[in-house]
Amino acid sequence: MLRSLLPALLAVSVLIPHAEPAAAQGWQDELGQQIQRIDRQSNGKLGVYVKRLATGETYSHAADQPWYLSSTVKVPIAITVLRQVDAGKLGLQSPLTLQEQDKVDGAGELLWAENGSQYSVESLLTRMLGVSDNTAANLLIRTAGIDNLNGTAKSLLGKQVQLTDFVTVRREIYAELHPDARKLDNQQLIKVAGPDIGPQRVAAIRRELDLREADLKAKSFGEAYARYYQRDMNTATLQGYGDMLEQLVRGKLLSAQSTQTLFKMMKYGRRGDYRLEGGIPKSEMIIHKTGTQHRRACHMAVINPQDIAKAIVVATCASDLNDRTEAGVVFQRVGKAVSDVLISRADAESEASNDTRNLVEAQTGTTRR
Repeated sequence: MLRSLLPALLAVSVLIPHAEPAAAQGWQDELGQQIQRIDRQSNGKLGVYVKRLATGETYSHAADQPWYLSSTVKVPIAITVLRQVDAGKLGLQSPLTLQEQDKVDGAGELLWAENGSQYSVESLLTRMLGVSDNTAANLLIRTAGIDNLNGTAKSLLGKQVQLTDFVTVRREIYAELHPDARKLDNQQLIKVAGPDIGPQRVAAIRRELDLREADLKAKSFGEAYARYYQRDMNTATLQGYGDMLEQLVRGKLLSAQSTQTLFKMMKYGRRGDYRLEGGIPKSEMIIHKTGTQHRRACHMAVINPQDIAKAIVVATCASDLNDRTEAGVVFQRVGKAVSDVLISRADAESEASNDTRNLVEAQTGTTRR
């Protein structure tokens, strides 16, 4: 029987080009060329970490450097809270009470809510991850405990990581202008955030603190942010962040129920077309979280998180460029590069494999059972 099939099989092997694994064709080199081109053509600096979970193969571009995480810190915040849910210390419907100390500027409506208002843990997680509500994040940090959050972060992202709440972020940035900014209360922080970042906001801070221009320790807001970033608060490597996402989708961080809860809150099944999403085919499911702050931006994602055989971790950050306009375009190009090199190639390999199988069956007269 085998002898009779041999000529057909040999013919098929000649006619059909062999579909080799992406690794054998050097997908890292191909992706690297595209990422390096994107980095060169951008106005800032780019970091990228990619991992195929089925094979363990990785690609890194400045992924071992510390990057400012901005609102992507909200994923480890959510993991810390959901671990307490899994431990029975909290419930998703447990009511939490909003306090003045939680309020800070940013997206969402909670900063305008009345003190004493109550919200469930689930609704706060949804607000924090859905619209990136900083006040919701502060309330959850206060509930879970900042020490617990940093314990989680250090174990998942790296021992050097130090996370803070978002009120502390504002005070520490403004303190680079003048140390007295650490005394600004929550309503003052919200008030001075009204003007755009730049001379007008500096003037607003001076008025609140009754300072002269000569009293300022930094010449501009840009200098204040640069000094703050040098302190490496709320930073991590992209490889560390990618490792955390891998453990999450492998079910090693949370219970199965909490994992699916977090997937939903990270917009699984809901696709947009901005940043990484804009470069990834809409046929692919993803979980993701974005983050922006002055001249810093990140987008962290897992493509096909429900299927380890197809799952791809993508963690990317950029610095020294416009965090809202330029970063979005750069991340979209990163998403497209990953898709072209890994997703499109995998689809082509699968199609080639099916074509080979069908031709073998046609040549040999066999059928799949």
